[in-house]
Amino acid sequence: MTAEWRPVRQSRTHELVLESIEERVLAGELKAGDRLPPERELAPTLGVSRSALREALRVMETIGVLVAHAGRGPDAGARIVRNPDDALGRLLRLHLALGSYDLQDVLEARVTLERSSFEAAARRASEDDLAQAEEVLARMREPGLTVTEFNELDTLFHVLIARSSGNRLISTLTSAVRESVRTLILKAEEDAEDWAATAAALNAQHAELLRLVRAGDGAGAADLVEEHIRGFHGTLVDDRTETDR
Repeated sequence: MTAEWRPVRQSRTHELVLESIEERVLAGELKAGDRLPPERELAPTLGVSRSALREALRVMETIGVLVAHAGRGPDAGARIVRNPDDALGRLLRLHLALGSYDLQDVLEARVTLERSSFEAAARRASEDDLAQAEEVLARMREPGLTVTEFNELDTLFHVLIARSSGNRLISTLTSAVRESVRTLILKAEEDAEDWAATAAALNAQHAELLRLVRAGDGAGAADLVEEHIRGFHGTLVDDRTETDR
């Protein structure tokens, strides 16, 4: 279906361009994978400057619904995509830094989301989902793994379980919330007095979590993941509280 483009009002131009594109997405005239017309065509059609159009497109890239490729050829131009995980994580991280939410808010959000995702994964995870999670845990036990590599694999494990729950929104929110505090978790891991013992304890909990999911024990997995999150993430909240006093 070809979208019909019309000129937009001139006040707050880039926001009106965003509204115009959003209207077409909501109406089903634009969907993931569709390309927008070239700037030289779209700007005059909307009745806006190319700079205003580019500003609108940059905003859409930031929120994870558009990717733009410069140059010429079949891959050039702007394309509608679905990439919410990184965008939401980036926004949450910024708002956390600005004080819009505190670490206790994030902790409780993680507990709620991951209890739900682990419980659902125990019912719905496929053998392929479980195999991927097992592979990640095996990599986390490899000798010589850096703290940063461990942290990245830790995040991946939790996101994989969330995805296997069958609820894409919970998966996206879990990924975003985890990403918003990933650097803080990494710093806490780097500052651990005995990192080898800490990593071993975390690996043991991860292995038990996966065993419970594989066994279909959703309630047990939900309880353990809450203990797991409050045990390590909780130390971040306690440390921040002491710092603020």
